[in-house]
Amino acid sequence: MGKPRLFGADYSVYVRIARLALLEKGVDHDLVPVDVFSEEGLPTWYLDFHPFGRIPAFEHGDFRLFETSAICRYIDEAFAGTALQPSDVRQRARMTQVIGLLDAYAYRTLVWDIYVERVSNPKKGKPTDESKVAAALGKAATCLETLSRLKPGGAWLCGERLTLADLHAAPIFAYFMRTEEGQVLLNEHPDLASWWAKIAARPSFAATEPKD
Repeated sequence: MGKPRLFGADYSVYVRIARLALLEKGVDHDLVPVDVFSEEGLPTWYLDFHPFGRIPAFEHGDFRLFETSAICRYIDEAFAGTALQPSDVRQRARMTQVIGLLDAYAYRTLVWDIYVERVSNPKKGKPTDESKVAAALGKAATCLETLSRLKPGGAWLCGERLTLADLHAAPIFAYFMRTEEGQVLLNEHPDLASWWAKIAARPSFAATEPKD
């Protein structure tokens, strides 16, 4: 079937999640650049891969997918290597719950409402919306408190083994931890701080660091 292709930009949280899964499984692949923020707009051909014009999209032979969770589960199940999903039904359900929490509550709050306002906008000469940051901090605290409460014993978010939940969380935290607020909130949860140090030290994490 040849090498799989992942379409997207390295700055994207969700593209990075899929890249982490590919690297953790040891899958040789190509990253095809697609920038949703390009001044020229999306290339028209890309809508054949993702009808809603978002990233990432994925192709393996004649099989195509969009939506990061579907892509990552396919990567885990279609390729050899250490499993990234628990075999136990309850642990697997917990992994899915953590991923859903990250998508529904953490991503926009930690990345867009805090990181973008605090770090990205000032770099572009735009003012920080302090009211948006202030409003986001309560939900950010709830996200971290809940992740800490759900986290069982073990180094990873779902226990003793690295799972897709860890790979889903890592790129979100990578942006959040560039802010002072993120560092302060994380330090209130030593178990999550230990997890962050461990995931940030993975070779796959270093290999997927955005260029900008």
